[in-house]
Amino acid sequence: MKKYILTKTALLVFLITSAQTQEKLDTIYANDHKNVALFFPEAISQGLTGAAHFVFTYNRDKQQHFGLIQAKPGKESNLLVIGADGSVFSYILKYKKQLSRLNYFIPAAESIGKEMPVVKDSIEDKKPQNILTKKEDHYRSFGSSVLSKKQSIGRIRKRKNGIILSVENIVFNKEELYFVIQIENRSGLDYDLNFLNLSIETRKKGKKKSLQRLYQDPVFKYNVPAKIGKNQTVRMVYVLPKFSLSKERRAILELNEKDGERNLKLKISHRFINDPN
Repeated sequence: MKKYILTKTALLVFLITSAQTQEKLDTIYANDHKNVALFFPEAISQGLTGAAHFVFTYNRDKQQHFGLIQAKPGKESNLLVIGADGSVFSYILKYKKQLSRLNYFIPAAESIGKEMPVVKDSIEDKKPQNILTKKEDHYRSFGSSVLSKKQSIGRIRKRKNGIILSVENIVFNKEELYFVIQIENRSGLDYDLNFLNLSIETRKKGKKKSLQRLYQDPVFKYNVPAKIGKNQTVRMVYVLPKFSLSKERRAILELNEKDGERNLKLKISHRFINDPN
């Protein structure tokens, strides 16, 4: 009889292959006395169940990567989740008294498609992912990373008619500044984005005081929406070449509504620009 010796390397390859050939997740079981946690590759923008006896809870104020499911006895239903990058995930939901699994780590490969309008205004959407340059690929990767962090640079916020515009963080990496921007819609109407511009404003001294404004073109935009739904919060990243400001200058973030008048101008002091994270 021949003897076969399975080395550690061969065993590892076998385990990885076995894991990859497992049946794709399509049904999630839940009950009314335990929380079932779902961890997604992107922060959750929206989550919906098809029946009231299934409840999916997630952080609507600040997008996070996980949500919780609970269920009461009843017919099977479904769960639809949309990620911050527009990725769409869909699963069957069933009630089960005894649960053998309480945590699901969802891989990006299980996305069934993209909700294109969520990111149609972003630079990254203008090029297929397979022809992004190395720089753009780095901008996208690092931009996604800073979005997932809870790091803050200070209170920079402007509010008008239920729309809140804020700069949560400014991060310096290599030769660029990453502006983490949040738009929160607390009004009862959707907000259609016309433009979101960053400019540098210079105060001229003298008898005739005036302002000069120079617009800054981002080298990359990440997760910029076309629309912010009512009671929805969206976070995005603007990548700009590094710059510094004197005391006489400041940055202005200008939010403009398409076919509307809920426009905001947020002033950013030179000290936030000159001392980023």
